Amino acid sequence: MLKGHVVDLELMDRAELPVLREWETDPEFMGEYEPLEQSTIASLEKIFDGKGDSQWYFVRRKDGTRVGYICHFETSGCRGIGYVLLRSEWGKGYGTEAVQLMVDYLFLKKDIVRIQAETHPDNLASQRVLEKAGFVKEGIRRRAFFSRGVWRDTALWSIIREDWKAPRLLPLGHVGK
Repeated sequence: MLKGHVVDLELMDRAELPVLREWETDPEFMGEYEPLEQSTIASLEKIFDGKGDSQWYFVRRKDGTRVGYICHFETSGCRGIGYVLLRSEWGKGYGTEAVQLMVDYLFLKKDIVRIQAETHPDNLASQRVLEKAGFVKEGIRRRAFFSRGVWRDTALWSIIREDWKAPRLLPLGHVGK
């Protein structure tokens, strides 16, 4: 478990995939900026058991309540991250701390030079989370994905190791999962 001040990140296990499926197939949870997905437990198991180096974590408040998830995955020779929080938990600093924990973990654990994330250009709250975690906006990827009947743009953000410098939340010796 990755421990922060206001949230912890708990690595998901296979038995918890039904919770992930419930959230990912709920348009209210995913919100207006995420694509509509319809997945089955079997399809999530394939991703979960895949050969890739991706991991999913529940974002938990200190009282243990699950308030969302964050994941990291390989993309274009670097690490990508994605995150979604319950709408009722927005604006409480949970997303920012979850992203900061993930950035610290990835730069401490993996031999990588770059972490990137994408947001909808109108998703100012998510962009603020990335900004607070040290990410820099690189630009707009035009017509990057098809969702809800239209082609959508995404804003590409990144943080590189040289800009990160040192962990904000995790101790330097942290080597957990």
